[in-house]
Amino acid sequence: MSEKKHLAFPNKTDSVRLAIGVMGIGTSGPLIALSTMPVLTLIFWRNLGGAIATFFMNYKKLELKNREGFKWSAIAGVVLAAHFVGFFLAMRYTSVASGTALAALQPIFATIFAVFTGHHVSKLSWFGMLVSFIGVLFISGVDLHFSWRAFQGDIAAIVCAALAATYVNLGAKAQRTIPPTTYTTICYFFCSLSALPFALAQGDFIHFAAREWWLVLGLIIGAQLLGHSMFNSVLKRVSPAIVSMVVFFEVPISALLAIWWLSQKPHLGIWIGIVVIMAGSTLVILGRTDEN
Repeated sequence: MSEKKHLAFPNKTDSVRLAIGVMGIGTSGPLIALSTMPVLTLIFWRNLGGAIATFFMNYKKLELKNREGFKWSAIAGVVLAAHFVGFFLAMRYTSVASGTALAALQPIFATIFAVFTGHHVSKLSWFGMLVSFIGVLFISGVDLHFSWRAFQGDIAAIVCAALAATYVNLGAKAQRTIPPTTYTTICYFFCSLSALPFALAQGDFIHFAAREWWLVLGLIIGAQLLGHSMFNSVLKRVSPAIVSMVVFFEVPISALLAIWWLSQKPHLGIWIGIVVIMAGSTLVILGRTDEN
């Protein structure tokens, strides 16, 4: 596949998959905020459930003997676990709206990574990154004014955005040699494996109220199977930068669900920051598309 074609906007089939994916991950933040299960334990069960589900749904199609694909899938799983630590902490420390907005800075980091790998970045993309940075200042400034804990959540969200961009790029590399179903199964398994020692260190990681297990199931079905798996399925044909941009539309979905489920009503400055970040991220993607 040519680089120009890879960076084109997705076709109808992939667009539907991306739409389902963004609705799936839109449920993630509110469900994490509702749960009281320890972060590493929640990460373990969510990804173990996802790995088991994808394995049994696709076991006849799995290609586990490809060493190159297996290696990059495993590395992506470890990075995904680190991303989840940041994201889950953000959902617990700050508002869902703030956390998801900052975590969705993926296209900014994807563009920065492109610079370090020798790709040209247009002036429009640089301007978009500046605009997004102003949006970050809006959100983090408001959170810092009201709560140091919320500001810590903002930092965790920004770190997890960088890790998410890394994870998406690793996924694209893995899927050059193995199909998406194989990649997804390996990635989720190694993500859960990475979280397991820390979950065990936190003590009992089995005996929780039924409500907690329903929330885990919701995360597996919504965010994991309908969310991340849909995004993974298009990475062979769609640029990681485009996928990162689409992920941003998780923010309004999560924010609205948080208003409904958690009665969270973000400050006006947070909403301004979200709009500014969305505008900046759009400029970045438009700039990346124009480059090709």
